Amino acid sequence: TQGVSSAASDVYKRQILYCVKNKGVCMMDTKHQSPEYLRQLIREGQLTHHTSGMAEDYIQANVVILPSTYAYDFLKFCFRNPKTCPLLDVSEVGSPSFPYYGQQTDIRTDVSRYRVYRQGKFIEERDEISDLYTEDMVSFLIGCSFTFEHALLESDIPVRHIEEGHNVPMYRTTIPAQPSGQFAGNITVSMRPMTMSQAIKATEITSHFKHVHGTPIHIGNPEHIGIQNINVPNYGEAVTIHPNEVPVFWGCGVTPQSVALDAKPELMITHAPGHMFITDIKDSE
Repeated sequence: TQGVSSAASDVYKRQILYCVKNKGVCMMDTKHQSPEYLRQLIREGQLTHHTSGMAEDYIQANVVILPSTYAYDFLKFCFRNPKTCPLLDVSEVGSPSFPYYGQQTDIRTDVSRYRVYRQGKFIEERDEISDLYTEDMVSFLIGCSFTFEHALLESDIPVRHIEEGHNVPMYRTTIPAQPSGQFAGNITVSMRPMTMSQAIKATEITSHFKHVHGTPIHIGNPEHIGIQNINVPNYGEAVTIHPNEVPVFWGCGVTPQSVALDAKPELMITHAPGHMFITDIKDSE
């Protein structure tokens, strides 16, 4: 528990009961932890992994942070593209927290990895952005498909990247987003392989999750949406696709990062793909 605050120390010690020993490495059971506790570990630099499978039953969100001059156009972009950018919450100008999805949070420190773009160019990844955040910034939370994965698993539908212990594969497509001001470009999708019967069931399940991408955008041949090599994702990591399975694609909140390359705002900060903001709101809400 060295380096962990006293508030987190007692809880952290109890996690030893949930650890799995593997060559001396102890992995905490993050699936059953509270959002508040996981964000505290992230803030203290104790948790740097992608967030897939963490905080079961709680909504996870993509993050976009912009100077206020770009906020209105980006807000319209989200409303015009609800399958890829389903808007959950927006901060007040200069506020590091959110009115509903994270009243006691700090967007400057509570994401395990951020990406920084300037003039449409990716500059760096970092684990906090306190020195970049100003009183003129506006933060957006966008629904994430990690949220509905628990419902798929409960229905015995495989989520391959969780099975294989890594990040979901994400791909840029040739499907154009609806533009808004200077925000324009093609959408990004996430992919989960499954049998066709499972895909039909998954479509039915995710129809109830409209605020976190909803139903799939495409099922089947990836070349039909501009993906030339399914084994080489643009973000995340490739997963195994079995012979009896088809790739199923959902809209992805990484879309703004792709669009940023064309929009070229003076500054844009996002989460790193797979490193989501864990909110205080349950899926059931």
